[in-house]
Amino acid sequence: MHTVAVLVLDGVVPFDMSAPIDAFGWPRLPDGRPAYRVRVCSPSPSGEVSAGAFTVRAPHGLEALAEADTIILPGVANPPGELPIGVAQALRDAAAGGTRIASVCVGAFLFAATGLLDGLRATTHWIAARELAERYPKVTVDPNVLYVDNGQFLTSAGAAAALDMCLHMIRGDYGSAVAAQAARMCVMPLEREGGQAQFIAHDLPPAPAGATLEPVLAWLEDNCGREVTLEQIAGRAGMSARTLNRRFREQTGTTPLRWLHRARVRRAQYLLESTAYPVERIATQAGFGSPTAFRERFRKVVGTSPQGYRRAFRSGEGPGGQTRGRNQGTERGDRTRARARDRARGQGAGAELGGVKIV
Repeated sequence: MHTVAVLVLDGVVPFDMSAPIDAFGWPRLPDGRPAYRVRVCSPSPSGEVSAGAFTVRAPHGLEALAEADTIILPGVANPPGELPIGVAQALRDAAAGGTRIASVCVGAFLFAATGLLDGLRATTHWIAARELAERYPKVTVDPNVLYVDNGQFLTSAGAAAALDMCLHMIRGDYGSAVAAQAARMCVMPLEREGGQAQFIAHDLPPAPAGATLEPVLAWLEDNCGREVTLEQIAGRAGMSARTLNRRFREQTGTTPLRWLHRARVRRAQYLLESTAYPVERIATQAGFGSPTAFRERFRKVVGTSPQGYRRAFRSGEGPGGQTRGRNQGTERGDRTRARARDRARGQGAGAELGGVKIV
C-alpha cells in the first residue's frame, strides 16, 4: 500500500491539511481495498500544532517521513524563513531516497526552504507568487497554473488546486479509473480547464494620487468598449504618443494599449459573470474587433476560454435573464461557511480527521 505522510507544522492552514487527507483517503482498488495509507506527522514532541481556530495532534513524528512514498507539505499561516529543527534534513533525506514530495499552496515556501526546488519550476497561490520568487530567486515561479509536476517534486496553487494535484498523482499511481472515482467523491472534475490565472483579480494598474494621467485613465475605462487608437489617447492627454508612452510607464507601469486591453478583459469578465449575453455580443461590448480576437486575448490574460470562465463564475440566473456573479455567490458562501463553523463549534472538541485529533 502506498503511504502518504502529511507533515503539519505550527500554524498549518486547515484546508491545506485536510484536502490531501481526504483526497488520498477516497481511492479504492478494484478489490475494494484502500489505495493509500495516510499518516499525519509533526516535528513537535507532543504532536500538537496550532491550526488557527483549533489545535491538531498528529499521531506520528518525523520518523514517518522515512517510511513514506509521498510527503505532502501543507501551507502555514506565516511561512518561516527557516524550518523547525530536523525538518529540512528529514525532507532532503527522503528526497535522496526517491520519495515524492508535494506542497500545497504556500507550503511551497517550506519546500523551497529545503533547497530541493532550486533550479526547478514551481507554483503557489497567485497572491504569494511574487514573494516566493523574491525570497527564493533560484526557484522559477509560475503563478498561472494549478500545479507543477517536476516528476519527483510537485507544487500546487491555492486551496482547491490541492485537489487537482492530488487527483493528478492518484491517476499517475493507479490509473484514470481509480482517479475518476476519487474525483467523483471529491465532487470535482478529474481535470479542470485553465489554470489559476482565471482566479486572479486583474486589477487595473493604479495611478498615484494626483497623477497627471488620472483623467485619461478614467476616460479610457469609460470608452474601452469602442475602438480607441494610441493617437486618440495621446490627443486626449494633450501630449505626443512618445511622451504618453513614457508617462504611462512612469505612472502605471505599463503601456496605454496594454492598460486598455486589460480594461477590456475586465469588462468582459463582468459581463460573463453577470449576464447571459452570447460571447459575440460580449466581444463587441468589451471593445474587441471580433469574437476570435476576444477569445484569443481572453485566454492569454485569464488562462481559460470565455465559456470556461462563465461556467466557473456564473452562479444562477437573476431578473431579466442576468446571472448572479461572484460577489453574491461569495457572500452566500461566506454565510454558509460561517454557519458551518458555528455548528462545528457547537459539537465540541475531540473530533478526528484522518487520524488527526482536533483539540
